[in-house]
Amino acid sequence: MKSRVAEILKLRLSPIAVLFVDEKPEGVLEFKNSGHGCVVSLFGAAARGRTSAISRETVRCYGAIVGLGFGSAWDKVPGGIDYFLSTGRGEGYPEGEGYKKNPELAREAVSKLPITDIPHKYVVFKSIGDVDARIEKPVLVSFLANPDQLSALVVLANYRRPSNDNVIVPFASGCSQVCLIPYHESLKAEPRAVVGLTDVTVRPLVDPEVLSFTVPYRMFMEMEEDVTGSFLEKRSWAKVAERIPEPNL
Repeated sequence: MKSRVAEILKLRLSPIAVLFVDEKPEGVLEFKNSGHGCVVSLFGAAARGRTSAISRETVRCYGAIVGLGFGSAWDKVPGGIDYFLSTGRGEGYPEGEGYKKNPELAREAVSKLPITDIPHKYVVFKSIGDVDARIEKPVLVSFLANPDQLSALVVLANYRRPSNDNVIVPFASGCSQVCLIPYHESLKAEPRAVVGLTDVTVRPLVDPEVLSFTVPYRMFMEMEEDVTGSFLEKRSWAKVAERIPEPNL
């Protein structure tokens, strides 16, 4: 499958398809049962052509269990997720991350996440170019974009809608921003795009100029269709596109 949006935006990294499956594809990159790693590293590998798979058995990060849609794991966080995200609980517990001012605010924020337990064994990250649309249907598609490209994606996401708030930037873990929250949006009649990888914890694993822009698959297909006749074929975008280097694919 090719993406016209990716081509016209001159994306350096491939859009990533997110699939929920019960059979693990052959030759995928994955965590070992005894290992520990960040899901965002596998997400990035997929953008470079390495299909990745994560199961309930191989994911060790509590935030990733939630962020991938494998149910809730907050009760397993030492000292409590509310303290971990804020001030910390003190000696003998993990240091608080300081992402919320106090445990009460953290507890309320966490309670608003759309906790989901998907009825599938694996979450697969795959380059859109490796997706066979005849036999595979992604749940989500995520673009990795710089500020100029992200600007275009925001405009395109609003192109066929009468409203102007069709993109959100939620506070959440990196994996929740590219999987859980966009999946929840996919269940709505008019889903919104989700800008992500703003999680400070995972930023060291991400190219400094890149953020994610994740949409449900049907929204992706609409955006692909909407390139023709849109601003992407007009002078304003051409001026911006001039300063985006051609990708070395």
